[in-house]
Order: sequence, then C-alpha cells, then structure tokens
Amino acid sequence: MARLADYFVLVAFGPHPRGSGEGQGQILQRFPEKDWEDNPFPQGIELFCQPSGWQLCPERNPPTFFVAVLTDINSERHYCACLTFWEPVEPTQEELCARDAAERDEEADEGGPGALPPPTPSPPGQLFAPKTLVLVSRLDHVEVFRNSLGLIYTIHVEGLNVGLENVVGNLLTCVIPLAGGSQRTISLGAGDRQVIQTPLADSLPVSRCSVALLFRQLGITNVLSLFCAALTEHKVLFLSRSYQRLSDACRGLLALLFPLRYSFTYVPILPAQLLEVLSTPTPFIIGVNAAFQAEAQELLDVIVADLDGGTVTVPECVHIPPLPEPLQSQTHSILSMVLDPELELADLAFPPPTTSISSLKMQDKELRAVFLRLFAQLLQGYRWCLHMVRIHPEPVIRFHKAAFLGQRGLVEDDFLMKVLEGMAFAGFVSERGVPYRPTDLFDELVAHEVARMRADENHPQRVLRHVKELAEQLYKNENPYPAVAMHKVQRPGEASHLRRAPRPFPRLDEGMVQWIVDQATAKMQGAPPAVKAEKRTTVPSGPPMTAIVERSGGLHGNSARRLEVVRNCISYVFEGKMLEAKKLLPAVLRALKGRAARRCLAQELHLHVQQNRAVLDHQQFDFVVRMMNCCLQDCTSLDEHGIAAALLPLVTAFCRKLSPGVTQFAYSCVQEHVVWSTPQFWEAMFYGDVQTHIRALYLEPAEDRDSFSVCGGSLGRGMGGPGSCSPVALRQVGEAPVQEDERSALDVASEQRRLWPTLSREKQQELVQKEESTVFSQAIHYANRMSYLLLPLDSSKSRLLRERAGLGELESASNSLVTNSMAGSVAESYDTESGFEDAETCDVAGAVVRFINRFVDKVCTESGVTSDHLKGLHVMVPDIVQMHIETLEAVHRESKRLPPIQKPKLLRPRLLPGEECVLDGLRVYLLPDGREEGAGGPGGGPALLPAEGAVFLTTYRVIFTGMPTDPLVGEQVVVRSFPVAALTKEKRVSVQTPVDQLLQDGLQLRSCTFQLLKMAFDEEVGSDSAELFRKQLHKLRYPPDIRGTFALNLGSAHTPGRPPRANKDKGPSFRTLSRNLVKNAKKTIGRQYVTRKKYNPPSWEHRGQPPPEDQEDEISVSEELEPSTLTPSLALKPSDRMTMSSLVERACCRDYQRLGLGTLSSSLSRAKSEPFRISPVNRMYAICRSYPGLLIVPQSVQDNALQRVSRCYRQNRFPVVCWRSGRSKAVLLRSGGLHGKGVVGLFKAQNAPSPGQSQADSSSLEQEKYLQAVVSSMPRYADASGRNTLSGFSSAHMGSHVPSPRARVTTLSNPMAASASRRTAPRGKWGSVRASGRSGGLSTDVGSRLAGVGPPQANGAPPEPGFLRPQRAALYIIGDKAQLKGVRPDPLQQWELVPIEVFEARQVKASFKKLLKACVPGCPATEPSPASFLRSLEDSEWLIQIHKLLQVSVLVVELLDSGSSVLVSLEDGWDITTQVVSLVQLLSDPFYRTLEGFRLLVEKEWLSFGHRFSHRGAHTLAGQSSGFTPVFLQFLDCVHQIHLQFPMEFEFSPFYLKFLGYHHVSRRFRTFLLDSDYERIELGLLYEEKGDRRAPQACRSVWEYVERLSKRTPVFYNYMYAPEDAEVLRPYSNVSNLKVWDFYTEETLAEGPPYDWELAQGPPEPPEEERPDGGAPQSRRRVVWPCYDSRPRAQPDAISRLLEEMQRLETELGRPPERWKDAWDRVKAAQRLEGRPDGRGTPSSLLVSSVPHHRRSLGVYLQEGPVGSTLSLSLDSDQSSGSTASSSRQAARRSTSTLYSQFQTAESENRSYEGTLYKKGAFMKPWKARWFVLDKTKHQLRYYDHRADTECKGVIDLAEVEAVAPGTPAMGAPKTVDEKAFFDVKTTRRVYNFCAQDVPSAQQWVDQIQSCLSDA
Repeated sequence: MARLADYFVLVAFGPHPRGSGEGQGQILQRFPEKDWEDNPFPQGIELFCQPSGWQLCPERNPPTFFVAVLTDINSERHYCACLTFWEPVEPTQEELCARDAAERDEEADEGGPGALPPPTPSPPGQLFAPKTLVLVSRLDHVEVFRNSLGLIYTIHVEGLNVGLENVVGNLLTCVIPLAGGSQRTISLGAGDRQVIQTPLADSLPVSRCSVALLFRQLGITNVLSLFCAALTEHKVLFLSRSYQRLSDACRGLLALLFPLRYSFTYVPILPAQLLEVLSTPTPFIIGVNAAFQAEAQELLDVIVADLDGGTVTVPECVHIPPLPEPLQSQTHSILSMVLDPELELADLAFPPPTTSISSLKMQDKELRAVFLRLFAQLLQGYRWCLHMVRIHPEPVIRFHKAAFLGQRGLVEDDFLMKVLEGMAFAGFVSERGVPYRPTDLFDELVAHEVARMRADENHPQRVLRHVKELAEQLYKNENPYPAVAMHKVQRPGEASHLRRAPRPFPRLDEGMVQWIVDQATAKMQGAPPAVKAEKRTTVPSGPPMTAIVERSGGLHGNSARRLEVVRNCISYVFEGKMLEAKKLLPAVLRALKGRAARRCLAQELHLHVQQNRAVLDHQQFDFVVRMMNCCLQDCTSLDEHGIAAALLPLVTAFCRKLSPGVTQFAYSCVQEHVVWSTPQFWEAMFYGDVQTHIRALYLEPAEDRDSFSVCGGSLGRGMGGPGSCSPVALRQVGEAPVQEDERSALDVASEQRRLWPTLSREKQQELVQKEESTVFSQAIHYANRMSYLLLPLDSSKSRLLRERAGLGELESASNSLVTNSMAGSVAESYDTESGFEDAETCDVAGAVVRFINRFVDKVCTESGVTSDHLKGLHVMVPDIVQMHIETLEAVHRESKRLPPIQKPKLLRPRLLPGEECVLDGLRVYLLPDGREEGAGGPGGGPALLPAEGAVFLTTYRVIFTGMPTDPLVGEQVVVRSFPVAALTKEKRVSVQTPVDQLLQDGLQLRSCTFQLLKMAFDEEVGSDSAELFRKQLHKLRYPPDIRGTFALNLGSAHTPGRPPRANKDKGPSFRTLSRNLVKNAKKTIGRQYVTRKKYNPPSWEHRGQPPPEDQEDEISVSEELEPSTLTPSLALKPSDRMTMSSLVERACCRDYQRLGLGTLSSSLSRAKSEPFRISPVNRMYAICRSYPGLLIVPQSVQDNALQRVSRCYRQNRFPVVCWRSGRSKAVLLRSGGLHGKGVVGLFKAQNAPSPGQSQADSSSLEQEKYLQAVVSSMPRYADASGRNTLSGFSSAHMGSHVPSPRARVTTLSNPMAASASRRTAPRGKWGSVRASGRSGGLSTDVGSRLAGVGPPQANGAPPEPGFLRPQRAALYIIGDKAQLKGVRPDPLQQWELVPIEVFEARQVKASFKKLLKACVPGCPATEPSPASFLRSLEDSEWLIQIHKLLQVSVLVVELLDSGSSVLVSLEDGWDITTQVVSLVQLLSDPFYRTLEGFRLLVEKEWLSFGHRFSHRGAHTLAGQSSGFTPVFLQFLDCVHQIHLQFPMEFEFSPFYLKFLGYHHVSRRFRTFLLDSDYERIELGLLYEEKGDRRAPQACRSVWEYVERLSKRTPVFYNYMYAPEDAEVLRPYSNVSNLKVWDFYTEETLAEGPPYDWELAQGPPEPPEEERPDGGAPQSRRRVVWPCYDSRPRAQPDAISRLLEEMQRLETELGRPPERWKDAWDRVKAAQRLEGRPDGRGTPSSLLVSSVPHHRRSLGVYLQEGPVGSTLSLSLDSDQSSGSTASSSRQAARRSTSTLYSQFQTAESENRSYEGTLYKKGAFMKPWKARWFVLDKTKHQLRYYDHRADTECKGVIDLAEVEAVAPGTPAMGAPKTVDEKAFFDVKTTRRVYNFCAQDVPSAQQWVDQIQSCLSDA
C-alpha cells in the first residue's frame, strides 16, 4: 500500500529579492510540515509550479492544471500536480511592482484558453498574481490529482460549506494499493467519490492516450527516429506551448521504450530558470515551453521535436542509426495499418460501409503492442547469452554481447550495437536477467511467441491480429475493471474565475491537518499490511536465437563436403599421413573461411586432447598451428562466433617436445591475432567459465559428470544452455544437442534462489564462500591464460607493443573507452633508434601485467571477490608473468635450434647467352601493386602475390623469382622481370612483409615496359645490401657512355676490343673507318645474290645490331647493276666513293630503288626523264648530321644549293622525299620545322627585292626554288602555268576514286552517299571532274578542323579531302600552328600551309607517366572498379594523342591519294614528323605492311632519318634528367590500332609490335642505340668487319633475331594475312574506336615477359603419356590461370597447333621437319586450287565486300561445293574459279579432309605426279621397279619399294638436277621395253638411269620433271 499524496503545498507569488520585475514563488504552507521518513520533501517545487517564471498579470486567467515530474537522487520519480489560479494583488505589492506592471504583457498566459472579457470591470491598473496548489506523490494517478485539487479550488471559489482542512487531511491520509489490479473508492469528505484502479502488473508502464497523441502530433517516421534516438542515447528536446502536452509526449516516448527503462535525465517540464541544463553532456529527454525555442536552436547536438508544428529536427552532426532491416520497414507498415486502417481499403471499388475506428485509448495500446513485438523480435533469445556469475547472496548476471550479435547476424548493425552498449540495456539485464522473479507480458512474448511472429512476418492481417491481442492485454492491465462507477466530484461554475473572489485563498489550520494525519498513521500501524504477495516463477528461456534475416551462406556455404574435408585432414594429421594431409591442406584453409568449418575444426581437435594435453611431433604441430591461425585470422576482436573461445582451451593443450624438459605449446604460435588483446573477449570467456563452475557446484555429482562428458571437456564449459558463454559453439558445432533433462545454469540458479530463504544462516554462508572461491580460482586460471597468449615467444624483441597496439591503447583506458596516448608514445619510442632495443623484457612484462591487473580488477569487483583475495591476485600476477617469461626463454632458445622452417630455395633465373649476374639474389617479398589479377582479383584465380623469393640484378635485367606466400596457391613459380634499361622510376617505400607483418624497407621499381616490382627486403638483407642494389642498378641503367650498354658490352665479349678513340680526332677516324667500309662494300657488291622475282636477303647472322633503323643490309639493289654504275661520278674522291658503295646498301637506298625514286648516276648523264635523283651530298654527314648519307632531291636542284636551303630549317633538316605514290605519283616529303626567317621568306612578296640582299634572303629564295622544283617534278603539275586545273573537287568524287568495290572507309560524312559512290565508282583514278556546289560551304581551315574545332566527322572517319579549297594546291605543307602564326597565304604560290596543333615531346612524356600509373597503379586501389581504371586512362590523354596522330596521318594519306604532294614539317623533324610520315607510308603502301617492308620502314624513317633513340630513351647518364619519352612506342600503338581495324592487311602479328615495343627500350640489341647513322658510324656500329661472324655470337640486330626466330616459329606471322591489291587504309580515329593496347596491361607471372624468346619457352613440359614410375598416364588437362600462364602458349590457335603437331610427327618419323612457312604456303596454295570451281552461289568477293570496315575480320567462310558443303579457309582473296568441273569434283572430294590429311601419313603427302619406274642400281647393281613420287612442293623425287609403302627409300633433290636427257638401255634392263622409254637424270653428284613402262609414260615423266625444274 502507498500514500496517494505525500505532501500538499500552497505556493504564492513573492517579490524578487533583488527587486527586479520578475517575482519568485514562495511556499505559504505545506502539509505535513515535517518530512516523511521514507520520502523527504522535494526541493525546488516553487520553480516547477510556474515553469515560465512568476509574473503578475493584468487580467484574470482561467485556472490551469499540469503534472511536472521531479527525479530525486535515488532515481525515484515524484509527480507534482499543479493547479494554478489568479488573485488580485494586494496594494503593498502593487506599489512595489507598479513601475513594471505596464511593461508586462500576457506572456505568463501559460497556454490556457484566452481570457474572457471580465463582466465586472476591475479597477484600472489592477494586477493579478498567480497562486498554485501542489500535490506531491510517488504515484502516477493524474486524473485523481486533477479531481482532488479541483475539488479544493471549487470549495474555495464557490464558498462551499466544507472544511478545507478536512479535505486536505483526508487527501494526505488516503492509502491505496500499488498494483495487482485492485479497485478502491475514495472520498475526501466533501460529498465526492472517486474510483482508483491500480494496474495489474507494476512493471508495465501506464500510458493512457499519450502514445496515440504523440503519433498524432509527429507522425510515424518522426516517432520512429525519436524512438531510435532515445534508445541510442541521444538528447531529445520536446517543444510545445502546452505543459500537459509536454508531459504526455515524454510519458508516451518512455512507454514505447518498454521493456527498457530510460535511465538518463528525464524532465518533462523544464523551468525557464534551469534552461542551462540543456547543454549538459549526458543524454536526456526534456520538455520546454515553445516560448524558449530560440534557446533550443543554439544547441548543436540536440534532436528537437516540435509537438505543435509536428516536426523533428535532427542536427547535421547527429546520426541516428535506424532499426535493422527488415524490422524497420515491417514496423513502419504495421504502424500505418494501426493508425490509418482505411489505408488498406482506400482503393477498393466497393469499400465496406464503415470501419470501426478504435478509441484513442485502444489505439494507444495497439501502437504500444507494435513496439512490444519489435522488442521481442530484437531481443529474441537474449536469455541464451546471459552468464550467471554469482547466484548467492544476490544474483550477478552478465550478458555476452558478441555472441548475441553473432548469432543474430547483426555484428555490423549500428543500432543494436549501441542499444546493447547502452545504460538502458545494462539495467534490462540486471532487472530481467534474474532467473527467479515475477514475469510479465514481455517475458511471455519473447519466450513463447517467437515462432508465431516469425511465421506471421509476411501476412499483415495476421500481424495485425496479434497486435490487437497484445493491445487487449495492455488495455486490461491499465483498466482491469471495465464497468467503473462514475466519479462524482464537484466542479466550479462557468467563468467562476472571473467573479470577484470574496477573499484570497485562506490560510489553513496546520494543527488540525496534522492531527488528522497522525490519527490515520496510528490506525495504519495496527492494521496488517494488505499486500498481495508477488508470484515469483522461473523465467522461461524461450527458443534459441536465430538470425534476424536468414542470410544465405554466401561464398562458403556450410556444405557437408567442406566439413568432411576438414575432418579428413585432421584425422590424416593425427594418423601421421602427412602427405595426404598436405594435399588436403589448401582445401581446408579455403574452407576455414566459413564459420561452420571453423567450428568443426575446434570440435575435431577436441577429440584428440586427452587429459587436457596432446603431445604432437613437429610436423603435426605445424599443421595444427597453421589451421588454428587460419581460423583465428578472420576472427574480429569481438569473436562473435565463439571461434577463439572454442580454441582457447586447445592452444594450451597441444604441444611438442623441443628437448628434454622443454615443451612448446601451441599458444606461442597463435598470438598474432587481435582477439587476444581485447578485454571484452577475455571478460566474456571468464564469465562463461565461471558460470560453468558455479553450475557444477549445485548439480548432483552424477548429473555434473554427465554434463561434462556431453559438452566435451573444457570446450563445453559454459555451454550448458541459456546463459552459457558461447551457446553458439554448442548448438552449431552440433557437438551434442542440449539434452532435455540437462538443466541450464539459469535453471539451476532459479532453483537455488527459490530455496535460498529456506536455508539456515550457516548453509547460506557456506554457499557464498564456495561461490567466491570458485570465482577466485578462475581469476588465477585466467591470469595464467592471458599471460600465455600475450607474452611473445621472443620477449627481447618487444614485438608485442609494436604490433598489437591493442594492449598499448588500453593502457590509459577505463575499461573499454580506448585512448591513443599509450599507442602513440609506443610508436614514437619505436621509431627513435635508441632506447627501444635496450628496454628488453620489462616493457613487455609491464604492459602485460598492467593489462591482466586491469582485467582482474574489473571482473573480481563485478563478481564480488573479497578484497583480500583481490590483493593476493595483484601480488600474484607479476610473478605469473615473470615465471612465464622464464619458461618462454628456454622454449625460444630450443625452438631456435630446430631446423629453421625452410625458407624457399632461391630459384635461379635463366639467363641469356652473354647475360651475367651482377648481384646475386637478395631475399625479398614481391607485393601486390594494384593490378588485381596477380592478387586473385575479380579475374578469379589464386592470389599469386605477395610472393616470397629473391631479386637478381644482371647486366640486362632486374629479375624476381619466387613462390606465392599464400599456401593455397601451391608451388607456382612467380617470375617478374624487366630490362634494366627500361627502368623509369625508383623510389624507396616502407611496407609490411606479408608473413610477419613487420615494417620493412622496400623498393618500388617502375619500368616503361609496363612492369612494376614492389619489393620488401627480407630481414636478412641488410640496409647496405639494399643500398648496393640501388647503386648498381643505377649504374647499369645510366652508363656514363653508350658503350656501357648491354648490347655493346655483349658484342665486346666476342669482337676484338677497339681502343677508344679520342673525341677531337673525328676527321681522321672517319677516314680510316671509310676505308674499312670500302673493303666491305667491294666484297659485298662482288658477291651477287641471284634472286628470282623478288630479292631475298641473305641470312644476316654476321651483323649484330639491336634496333631497326641503322641496319646495313647486303641486299644487292638489282641484278644487272655492275659495281661501276653504283659508284657515283668520278668527281668524288676515292674515299668518298668507297663510303658511297656502303651507303648504297642501306635500307633507304633499297627502298628508293623499289619506289623508282631515282638512280645514282653521274651528273653528266643524268636521266632527264627522272624527276628525282639520289644525291650523295650528305655522304659525309656535313649538311645534316641526323640525316642519312643518301637523300632523294628533285632532279633540277644542284647539290650546292642544298646547303643553303638547309639553313632555313631546324637542325638543318631540309625537305627530302621519302615516299612516292605509285598511282598518283604524289610524293611525301619530310623536314624539320622552319626557322622563323624561313617562314617569312616563304611568304614575302616576290616583287620587292631589297638592294642589299642578305644571306638569309638568298637562303629563302633557294628554299622557294627548292619547293618550286618539288612541285614541278610532279607530272601533273609540270604544265606551263604550273597550276592544276582540277578546280572544285566535290567530296562525292573524293569518295569515288577508291580503287575497288571493296573500299575501306569512304571519306563522306553521309554514309548513304558513300555506299552509293562506292558501288558505282569506276576503278582507277578520277574520271572527269565536274564542278560541284558541295565544297563551297566546307571549311578551309584545316588546322582548326584537325584541332577538333571544325565540324566533326562521323565516327572519326578522315576529314573530307574536298574541304581544303576548291583550287587544289600542288603541295601542302603540314606545319605547326604556333610557328605559322600570322602568315597570310599568297594566292599565287602553288603550295599551301596547313597549320595544325601538335603536342610536344614533354606532353608525350607526361601522358606516358600517367598511362603507366593507370595500367600499373603501384598500390591496391581502395575500391577497384573498371571505372577507376578508365578514369585514370582518360586523365592520361594517351588515347587522345593517338587519335590526333591517326587523324593527321589519314589527312595526309587522303591528300597524297588525291594527287597533291605533302611536306610534313613539324618540330625538329625527328619525333612527330617521323611518326606521321611512317604512318602515312604504312597506310598507303601495302609493302610496308609485310614483315620485310615494316623493317625497311623502321630502318629508313626512324633509324636513318635520326630519331633520337638514345636521347628519348635516356640511355646514358647524360640523358637521365630528360627522362623517358616513348615516341616510337606511340607509333607502334598507332600501328596496333590500325592492325585491330584491318586484321587481314598485315603480314606480321600483334606480337611483333609488342616485341619491338619491348626491345626498343631493352638495349638487348644494337639496332635501337644512338641517335643517328652518323653516331653509329662514328662508334663503328654500322658496318662491321664480316670476319667476326664466325664466333658463336648472340644476335646483335633485332632484325636478324626476328628472322632467325621466324624460321623456327610462326610467332611473328599473321595467319589472317590476305592483302588486297594497292589498298589504302583509312582507319577510324575517334577515341571511342581506339582500344587500350594489351601490351600495357598483360602479364605472365609464370615466366616473365615473353619477348626474350629463349627465356620464355620455359623448361619443356614433361611428356604426359608415360610417367617415370610406370604408372598410368596422367590426365592431359592443365589449369590455365589468368595473369599466370601465357594463354597463347597454353592454348595456341588451331593453325599453330596443327603446325606444331606436324613438326612433331615429322620428327617422330625421323625426317627433318619441314619449315613451317613452307607447310603454310602449301596449304594456302592447295586452298586456292579448290576454291569455287563452278561459280555457283555467291562469289567470295561479294561475301567479303558486305562485311563492313573490318572486311572479313576472319578468313573463314562456308563455301558450298558440288558435293555437300565444305569448310575451307579462304585465306587468299583470289579464288580460281576457272578450273574444270572434274578438278572441282576432285577438289570437293578432297577438301573436307585436306587440312587434316596433309599432316598424317606419308601416303597422303603432296604428290604432284607418281607412278612405277625401273631404276638402275649403283655400279654392278640390277634394275629394280620402284614406286616414284614427284613432289613439287618439297622439290624432290622420292621412291618407295611399292605403292603402299610408307617408308621412303631414297630422295633425289631436284635442286641438284642439271639435265634430263633420253637414255639408252644398259646392261640388265627390262627386255620388253621400247628403248625410247629410257631416260637419264643428271645431278651434280651422279647420273640416274630410269626406264618407264612405255614411251608415253616416259615422255610424261620427263615433261613433269622439266616443268618442275622450270618452276623453281
């Protein structure tokens, strides 16, 4: 029973002591006057009566009522019901306050209804003062308080005849029950009657309508955010003008939080004087009058709910975590169904007549029911995670948060995490965790209704039904008796407050009230307490937990197969089957990523522990430790799945003997995990174990033993059901299902609590003592355990502090609030060199002791260990730690003596011949660098990196070889290397080693072959070794002189060393060199190579140069030329003449001859018909050092004029011809950019010669003449006027000149017109050119068009050639826009300038750097996505530069094709000029798209014309600062883009381009060294003595290497090569049409870069058919990993595979294998024959032309022959359709099997003619009949014993045959044969005598052999 009211107080207005206008409250009277013992009088009531302040008011306001809540120091809430009314102020007060009265307005209106106009006017200036009646109670009966105070006021106002003292006395003495659903009628003695109902359960809050009102005011979403905010301890502030609303809202919010209790500041109505409370740092729920809204807005971290406006404002800095899904959305939808039941029916066509809307009170309960269900879902199964730490004298209970979150699958959930860590939940655990107590609605819900709630989830109507049932119960709790008798309480009359009150509220008689109170108290003492005894029961635990959302098992489903693998592996380990275990280990480690497998491992290992100990041998120990580490590495610090908990007993059980008396336990090898340094983990473990032992105390011995065996020894401790440490481990490991009769710790505790009151005092003492000592013994046990896992094996290293900052961080932390101060200081001290190493063990020991002491303090205090015991523990801990350190020292010492874990053997890399190791392997780890493939990224495949191995430095490369550190990958060798010369950047990094996570020094080396080595040096590599490595690398990368490069040093090993020549002595050295050159030249020219049809170069084995342009080629220029005609005129000095003879052999010269660009002849007899000639003017490199010795110039220009012309150009690179179109005879010229004066000279007026002409002017004139000479040397422009008459080209005609019906890309922007013109165009040059209006509107500013400003072309097709200007110029000069600024074109001249914007070399360099970064990032991306790669690729602008190059080149191609010549004159003439000129030739001339032609192109344009390879590649120390600029690589990338668009036009494969891209920077060959021919000659590289070549020498020239390799393998050959005649290519150049070259991104980790062919062809694969042990043949399957294996090698294309197979078979047959090229040519020839004989169906050419742009990207078509349809490779475009029908039938018959049959038996070899012949044996041997086969392909005559014989008996090589003549019968010849049937074949070795069966067949044989000879 409790008093209804504790105090009655009368508070009135009093003046403020400091005389300000505001008054203050004064307590006039309070009853009773002395405090109750159990409930002191609350302070500060006068503040709460008038929350907005005490103020006078000019008119009477109606009385107001509200209830404020005060909380005392014991967290007891006091309800203060305040009824306020106004009385006139007495005069004394009036005078005091007169001066302020005027200023006062109605601010103190209190939010009541507006004042009515007074019927009786009050005297002017009359003021009213508030007076308040206050009732203070600990009970919350608002309505009773309102009625009681109202009654007292009514008696006063209406002047009823009732003594106020009696009423107040009765009020104070009224006693009512607290709970239990009783009903009580009270009367205060004024003829009134009130009925008070008490709620059924005290624990459920009473909300009346407050929750429903809250939802009405704020809406669902807002209330949900407030709910989450209150639960996650944020500050919540309510604003309203009504005080009653504020207290209702606060009450409603608290009701929603049930079953949690709000334990922070709770002030539903906060007085104005206390507003500073709002800036408190702790969470709160406070209500404030809306008048103070401004003050509320200044608060930064307070969530403000405005009840009147219906808004909730959440500040930016506050994050309210939402409920976990799906609960959030489910709650939202059910709330809307409760609040708005009509929502479901709103769309119905026939809505039901009316729906019954619940009353507000009922709706309130329904809303609460929704939240009650929500809590039951959130906290379902919470009792399974309770730990009973103590039972007597009072229960001590702890909650295992981590296990709960892990089980519910909500580890990541912010909301639940915060709720569980909050104060409210701590209160929930201590209140509701108790196992024996009264239960309420929530307990039943969470125990019994879980299954129902889960089943109802997707059925809204069933959910609603459940909500209504719960709401009924909540309603019944508040209103147990529905038919309540009506209250009967008098109320004042209408507007009674306006009547002039007869008198102020009277002063009551204290004595009388006190007497009434005393009497009642005396009566109470005599009566027995009428208290309902609480019914206490054991709280049901409910079903075990389940995850909120059933998440799919993801990648590692708990498949039984995985668990089986784990079990098998462990049983193999313990049975000693180590090989089997080793095979399974990778699979096990992979499986251990899944939770079930980890549990399974713990459980399996438990089976092998006897008496807490298991001694293993070293191998077993290693296996077990590896598996444990793998399990633990994925554990978070919380260990929410209980894995670490399950392994903890095991790490102290498994051990191995190191030596007598020294044992090493597993814990010393599994310390590197964050979980061990987490205090929360240890606490949960400790409480779990304590619970197990406490439970064991109370179980019967038999029962106890049983439970232990069930749970499996120490693992099972703490798993006895609800409240166990890790229920997880029990149920899900499935070790043993909880038996029905096995009682959980909570059941045991409940039973004990029930019996407790019945026990004797001694027995109680004994139990308490037993429990305390159990806890104490566990604390000692855990101090030991913790020291095991926290002290590192090698304590001298202090590794602990450094790696596991966890311990350090906790140094200064109060239990779990972590600060960083300690960790920071530790890190600092580590970095300073001194001090840390000497600190030795004391640091480690100290840190561990402190950590353990903190732990011990916390758990012992919480679980009630006596202070003596605690002190004892503090003394013990340092000893335990010290003792353990000593043990570890012995273990550490012995473990060092174990043979160390074998570091992987250093794998020595394979070296090239001549490559030498400079630094032997330094052990390093190769780390991942942001390319995901190597790290097992999205491409799948295993994580090959990080790998452990060594780095080697050789004279040629930097090589890493090693093995992946990830044991799952297996023993794959990882190789990564790049040429030293390709190094572009080296920087030091400090990185973590993958194995022991130490910070180590590392190096990051980046190369321009798109390779990156990011290495961490092993500990054993000293810093000096690393420094030496860097220095040596630097020395090799930048040799002081070019002679120091690998290519040249390599040569010097084989050639006699040349004495270095002094630089100043250039002239003489040049002369001596020339003499050598002459000797060579004579030899060369004397040795003619007789060639048929085309010249084939001899083998170039004796020339050794690396890259492609500076090649001296001994290809004789033509057969007829005598040496004399090759030498220039006799006017040349003899030495020059000799130089000339060598120059003639250079690539340029050969190409000029091919193009018909002039011959070398004496100036007298110069062929006037030839427009151009080869000028030897630069033979001594006097005019231009960077040009070749022989140049093509117009016939009409004298050599002496060239010197002057050259002055106008940069670097003296004057315009020379480099190519001429065979069709339009337009020429392509190249030069350096013009000097400024040259530009002016070119365009100045011609008719104003100044009197004193300067030399510059004369140069300009010469230059002009020179260009005029070029123009006039073109046949079309050589007419009298020199102008062309082709006016007004229309773009339509431009489209029509394309030479064949299968044209590439038309130049039109309108695709329809293009196709039309393509179909109708006649072949050949343009026909009549009519004027057309089209071109008038086209822009003439080429520059802007090329710069991308002009109208864009469709799809990046080349710009229309008609746009230049209606009158075509004879010569277009492509120049740099910047250089040609301000130049006005002169209409009279015949050349036109095309200014374009070009990028400079530095832009190329910058772009390349970014491209490198994009392709090889260097560090793993934060979130790797294709988008990030594409973004960085775009930023590099590399593709934009490629686009510009292609665009300019296509423009030039168009101009040349239309008959205008073009001079490319950009920058210095050796970078972009070279790129453009080379691309133009490649696009225009099919010859350059062959292997030989491309070589010529590179030699001519890049090497001879002086592209500065050494400078751009920074080959020497001097070039180091300028850095690497990949101009040539950019050119190759352009070629690659063209190759992609026209795959059938190139004889070489994309691999060839990559090969050149790699080797032009590798410095392996001499070809690409130095900057010009001049420098190469000077160094003696260009023409070397041929005598050296006998030495077995590595190829010095890249071309020679390519040629040798091409003989062996088709790797450089493109099988799809099927060129069209005279086809000009016009590629699309838009960036969208360009692809990133895979040269930049691909990598083969199995063997390193595949471009050093000798190295890339790794060790031969062992033949798989027979194994050495004679076992069954292995499977031929191979796993091909992306990024590891070379796919083209692992899966060659079909043709390469067939060719390889053929070679293999031929070798098996014992025949010398045929060259692949011969076989391939033969197949193509056969293919041509059997093409399409009868012309039925579509001719192939039509098929082809319908394929757009790419034109037959593949050469395979299905062709229908007469017999069925046959698949044939139409690799050549010309298919002979003229053969006869019979041959066609034969072809069709053969063709299906052609491709296969050729490569099988000897029977089906190519037999051009066969039959029987008699052959005479050697001397004295008889004639024999043999089967002869004439093979035209192999060029031989073979014979066999008989027709079916497959073994060839002899071969006559037709190459040796000199003559075939009629023969005569010799001795022993067949008699019956006509003598005309005899014939002889005479070879260089002997004469063969043959005899045919008859004369015609003999004639046929002779004809066949003759024709074969003539063909050859």
